[in-house]
Amino acid sequence: MNSIFSTSRSDSRSASVDQDALEIELEGRFYPLRVRKLAQARSIAVSVDTVKSEVRLTMPRYVNTAQALRFAQSKSEWLAERFAEALPPIPIVDGAQLAFAGQTHVICWSDQYSRKPVKIDGEIRVGGPQDRVSARVISWMKDEARDVYADDLADYCLRAGMKVPTLSVGDARRRWGSCSGRKAIRLSWRLIMAPPMVRRSVVAHEVAHLRHMNHSPAFYALLDSIFEGERRVADRWLKQHGAALHLIGAPARET
Repeated sequence: MNSIFSTSRSDSRSASVDQDALEIELEGRFYPLRVRKLAQARSIAVSVDTVKSEVRLTMPRYVNTAQALRFAQSKSEWLAERFAEALPPIPIVDGAQLAFAGQTHVICWSDQYSRKPVKIDGEIRVGGPQDRVSARVISWMKDEARDVYADDLADYCLRAGMKVPTLSVGDARRRWGSCSGRKAIRLSWRLIMAPPMVRRSVVAHEVAHLRHMNHSPAFYALLDSIFEGERRVADRWLKQHGAALHLIGAPARET
């Protein structure tokens, strides 16, 4: 029987409302259960993050937490199926393939190579301790992403006649990019793996949000005026391949 427990797993095994220490049992395994109360939420929703191996429960502020937990428990079979269907993480190790700007490259490690990765002839060559290959490549890709995104951002801001905002690079699971009311843009470093037109569509999208913090006709008119590609094609690519990008370098799941 699948149940929800606090991480202390008390002998009573009763559902806990300690939102900072919850887990759900699915097919004999325990997964962290992250609960979020949002003012804009209109109903209870449950989802899985197969990369972090956790279950997420979103609920309106006015909903009783115990009621939301019962809802999550009622979805146990569906949640277990989602984890069972999930693709495994893709480790960044010697010999692995990794996309950069939409082109496949092979990770090549040697103690004779520089610690800083270098992209040459379809290879990403990296030295240093072999057990640090993944961390070193990801750090390098983040640096590369920041430089490329800065150029993209400057380009689209020039086209839109706007001042270049503050840029930051992160690894959000739910959004490829975001634009704050303080005129700052944040982009996922993983976009550096996508084809250039896909990456640039996200940057252009966030630049359009600098003027229109919505998805109104005016927003799309501005976006279409500055983006040189087919945004719907780019959107479809991310929908089809975006989940795979989040698996690159993700921690191995427990078995």
